[in-house]
Amino acid sequence: MVNKDSTSPHQRWSQYLIGNLTSTQILRVQSYTDNQTAQSDLTQGKIQAAIIIPERFGESCESYWKAPGEPSAWVYTTLELYLDSGSMFATQAIPPIIEQALATTVYGAKQTSAPRPIVVGSPSLIQAAKLTTFDYMAPGIFPFAAIFLVMMVAQSFTLDRERGLLRRISVTPTTPIEFMTSHALSNMITAVVQVAITFLAALLVGYRPKGDTASFVLAFVIMSIFALCCVGFGLISATLSKSPGAATGIAFLFILPMMFLGTYVTGGLAPGVQAAGRFVPSYYAYDALTSLFLRGAPVWSPTIIQDLAVVSIYSIVVLLLGVLLFRKYGRV
Repeated sequence: MVNKDSTSPHQRWSQYLIGNLTSTQILRVQSYTDNQTAQSDLTQGKIQAAIIIPERFGESCESYWKAPGEPSAWVYTTLELYLDSGSMFATQAIPPIIEQALATTVYGAKQTSAPRPIVVGSPSLIQAAKLTTFDYMAPGIFPFAAIFLVMMVAQSFTLDRERGLLRRISVTPTTPIEFMTSHALSNMITAVVQVAITFLAALLVGYRPKGDTASFVLAFVIMSIFALCCVGFGLISATLSKSPGAATGIAFLFILPMMFLGTYVTGGLAPGVQAAGRFVPSYYAYDALTSLFLRGAPVWSPTIIQDLAVVSIYSIVVLLLGVLLFRKYGRV
């Protein structure tokens, strides 16, 4: 909320509107001092909507109550509304809530369908309305395509160990670091190819993401880093497994949380469950791709950098943990 009418003699009307929005217990109102900051946070996905209360908002409300039946005497103003095009809740649920709160503010308890001096204008709604359900799902499909790398890595290492391949490699000049690095890089390439195929298939069925060339490059960089995290989880699964069949079951202990909490499935879950997604790395890959492809956020925006940093930290920690555990317990 950017309240440009906060210093006028009739500022109580804007406070009434904010109070009515808060009383719905659906929206959490956050105040901004200027529109530029609010727009920046909206672009980065930190908020779902930005409402600009015009300077003469209170004067408009006063003019209505002074002459309810004389529209020619009213002072007309427009409430500007900007919505997060990456959120279905924002585009579908927030406008009716604001309309209801505005009607309560202007008319009071006895609402009417008569014209009022204040209208809600939202140019962004036209653009957001063109997005399909698949547009909202697509950023979560790409991490989904890479997650199953956990199972592939777990099965591969377990099968190599079962056939004695790891013991034979240990007596060659190949060092453990070279062996693990080659596997990590090859599986990372596999994940990137999977994501690329998924992305191409999405384009063929009509998906048109926002963003420029830098956005697409960064998206693949993020997915490459996330793939290393999946390799780490695969190594941990292989360490705990005695056979390729057991590796599949154990791998799903890592796959399912990332699948439900950090991909397109997340949007259909309860808010509390969605909040739990912040504990899985796929959530941050999904969030970054949503900002890049749905909101058109610049690659150097703080939200993107934060998501990239979290995915990188997750990947380094999990990959190192997987390598250490597999070297110590998994190559027997």
